[in-house]
Amino acid sequence: MNRLNGPARLMIVSDLDHTMVDHHDPENLSLLRFNALWESLYRHDSLLVFSTGRSPTLYKQLRKEKPMLTPDITIMSVGTEITYGESMVPDDGWENVLNQKWDRNIVIEETSKFPQLSFQSETEQRPHKVSFYVDKAHAQEVVKSLSECLEKRGLDVKIIYSGGMDLDILPQGAGKGQALAYLLKKFKSDGKPPVNTLVCGDSGNDAELFSIPDVYGVMVKNAQEELLQWYAENAKNNPKIIHATERCAAGIIQAVGHFKLGPNTSPRDVTDLSCCKTDNVSPAYEVVKFYLLYERWHRAEVEKSEEHIQNLKTTCHPTGIVVHPSGVEHSFQEFINAFGSCYGDKQGKQFRVWVDKVFTSEISSDAWLVKFDKWELADEGRQCCLTSVLLKSKPENPGGFVWVHVHQTWLEGYVANDQRAWVL
Repeated sequence: MNRLNGPARLMIVSDLDHTMVDHHDPENLSLLRFNALWESLYRHDSLLVFSTGRSPTLYKQLRKEKPMLTPDITIMSVGTEITYGESMVPDDGWENVLNQKWDRNIVIEETSKFPQLSFQSETEQRPHKVSFYVDKAHAQEVVKSLSECLEKRGLDVKIIYSGGMDLDILPQGAGKGQALAYLLKKFKSDGKPPVNTLVCGDSGNDAELFSIPDVYGVMVKNAQEELLQWYAENAKNNPKIIHATERCAAGIIQAVGHFKLGPNTSPRDVTDLSCCKTDNVSPAYEVVKFYLLYERWHRAEVEKSEEHIQNLKTTCHPTGIVVHPSGVEHSFQEFINAFGSCYGDKQGKQFRVWVDKVFTSEISSDAWLVKFDKWELADEGRQCCLTSVLLKSKPENPGGFVWVHVHQTWLEGYVANDQRAWVL
C-alpha cells in the first residue's frame, strides 16, 4: 500500500462472518477490543485485509450493522474481487487473471439447461461469480454434469457447493487463497513483502488461506467442523497454525500473542488507562485511550472522582479549543465542565465509542497532527465525526501529551439527532 513507506510489519487477512465479526456477541466486545488494538498499535505500519464471501452489497450492509474498521484491502465475492482503500478501487490486474478461460455468457447459457438451478439475488451475481440455489438432493448430480458441460465449452471453472443450498460458479483461478497469493506476489514484486502475515478463518472456504506458504494461521474457537477436519487431514503438524481457545476477534488477538507477531494487549483490556506502558506511548495510543475513558465515563464504568477530572485538565492545553461539528467553538475548560456533569448518562444503555483510520503526522519535534473517524453507537443509532487533533509533548512527562486543538465535522449521513450534544 502506498501509505506505508516500507513492508508491512504485520498483515492480518481475516474472514468476516463468525471470524472477525461475532454474530453471537450483541455488544461486539471482541470486535471492539481488536479495533482498539489495531488503531493504537498497528494501523501506522501494518495492513488489514478483509476476505469475505459477501458481495460488495452485503459487505457494505455488514459495515452499517457492526462497528468494523476500514480495511486497507477488501477481498469479496469468494475471492473474485480485490479492492483497495475506503473507496474500494478495484484491482484491474486481478480481473485480468480471472478472465482466463472464463466467459460469463457461456456460464449463463449452460446453466439455463438445468431446471434444478434458481438464481440467487441480483446483488450476488458478479462479473466473475454466478450464484444459484439448488436442492441438496440434486446438488451432486448437477455439479458433475455442469462441470462436464462447461469443460466441453472450453471454460476452466470452480464450482463451490455450500450450506446445503448455495452453488457458486467461479473462474478456476479464483478463491480466497488465490487472491491472497496474488497480493503477496504483488507486494514481493514491489519490494514490500509483509514481514509477517496472519490468516484467520472459521469455515471450509477459508482453508485455502491456510494453504499459502509461510503464513501464520488461526482457526477461531468457534471454527466449523469442516475447517477442523481439513486441519486434521492437511496441517495438523504445522506449528504455524493454531486452533484458538477464544472466539472470533478475541481468537485473532490471541494468535498475535501466541506467534509473537507484536503486542496483543488491547487498550480495552487495560483497567487503569491513566497508567499505560512506556512502549505503548504514541499519539495514536493517546487518542484511543482518551475515547475509551470518554466511553467509560458516560457508562459509569470508572469511578466518578475529582482525580479523573484533574487528569483530564492536565492533558488539555489551558487555551485549547474544541470545534464542535456544528461549527461552534468551545474552550477545553467548557468541555471539561460539561464532561464532568454527564457522568453515567449512558449507564445501562447501549453506548460504545471507537476510532477508525487513525493516521499521525509529526509536524514538528514536539507536535503531532492526528486524523481519524470517531464513531459513537447509542440507542438512537450511530454517528461519526471526521476529527483532527493537535497534540504536543509534555517536557515534564516524557511520553505524555497535551491536547491543543480539536476540530470535528459530521460525516455525511451520520449526523447526530441532537447537534447541540457535546462531542469530542
